Amino acid sequence: MYIPDDSLRDNTTLTAVDGIRVGHWQDDDAETGCTVILCPDAGCLASGEIRGSAPGSRETALLEPEKSVERVFAVTLAGGSAFGLAAAQGVTDYLGERNIGYDTPYARVPIVPAAVIYDLSVGDPKIRPTAASGYTAASRASAAPVALGRVGVGTSSSCGKYLGPEFAERSGLGSAALRVQGATVAALSVANPFGDIVDPDDGTVVAGARLADGRRPGRDTMHDFFAGDVPDGGGTNTTLVVVATDARLSKAQAKHLAQSAHVGIARVTRPSHTVFDGDSSFVLSTLRGPEVALFQLSVAVQEVVAQAILAGARALPSR
Repeated sequence: MYIPDDSLRDNTTLTAVDGIRVGHWQDDDAETGCTVILCPDAGCLASGEIRGSAPGSRETALLEPEKSVERVFAVTLAGGSAFGLAAAQGVTDYLGERNIGYDTPYARVPIVPAAVIYDLSVGDPKIRPTAASGYTAASRASAAPVALGRVGVGTSSSCGKYLGPEFAERSGLGSAALRVQGATVAALSVANPFGDIVDPDDGTVVAGARLADGRRPGRDTMHDFFAGDVPDGGGTNTTLVVVATDARLSKAQAKHLAQSAHVGIARVTRPSHTVFDGDSSFVLSTLRGPEVALFQLSVAVQEVVAQAILAGARALPSR
C-alpha cells in the first residue's frame, strides 16, 4: 500500500505536504515553547477529534463535520497549559495583518484552532507562551523539514509519569511522512503522556518512566504500580497530533482520519488515553492531491502518527 517515493527522500516531516509550513518559538531557560502549522493562504479543509478528561483547546467546536466553516488557516500547539492558548491570538494577528482568513462582509477572519500541553512542572511555570510567542513562531514558519526533539512545543514534553514526575523522561516533537496511492500523508506530534512511549514491534520502551536505580519498570512492575496508589496526574498529560495531507477529502472523511490518529497514539503509548490524559488530533487537507480510498488513508494515518511519536522520542540524546 505504501509506495516508496523519491520525493520524500529529503523531507519525511509534515512539510513534505506541499503548502504546509511550520515555525517554532521556545524559551530554553524556562523550558516551554509553541509550534505553529500554517496552511496555504486559502486555508485547509479541517476536522479534529478531542479525547481525554482535561484537554486544553481553542476553536475546536467548528471542526465537527456539521459546522459550516470547513477551512482553517493555521493550528497552534503550545506549552503553558491553559495560559499557552494565548499563543493562538498571536497567530491570528499575524494572519490578519496579511488579510488571510475566512471571508466575511467586513473582514477576513483567521480561524486558528489550538491545543496545549501541561508543562508547568518543568522549568519556570511563570513563563508561558504568549501572543507574541505565537506571532514569532508564525513569522518563522517555513517549508523546510521540521526539526525534531526539544524544539517548539516539544521543548518541555515528557512521558512515563505514572510513577510521579520525578521519574519521567523527556519525549519531544516528532514528525513523519509517507506516500499512499500518489498522496502525501504526514504527521507532527508532541507526546506528553501519562504512559511510556514504546516500539510496537517488540514492546521496547523508547522513552518513559525509570526507577530510582535507572532501570525501566517491567510489565509486572508496572502492573504492581497500577494496582496500588497512582500518583495524581489529573489533567496534566497530553499527546497532540496534527495530520496533513494533499488527498482530497470531505470534512466527514477528515473527521474519520482524526479518529484514526488516536489509534496511532495508542499503538505507541502504554497506557494511552487514560483519565489523566487529554489527547487531541487535527487533520488538515490542502485538497491539492488525488482522491484516495478512505480505508487506505485511515491506515496510513495510524502508521504515520505512530512513526511521528517515535521519531520525537528518538531525536533526543541517548538515555
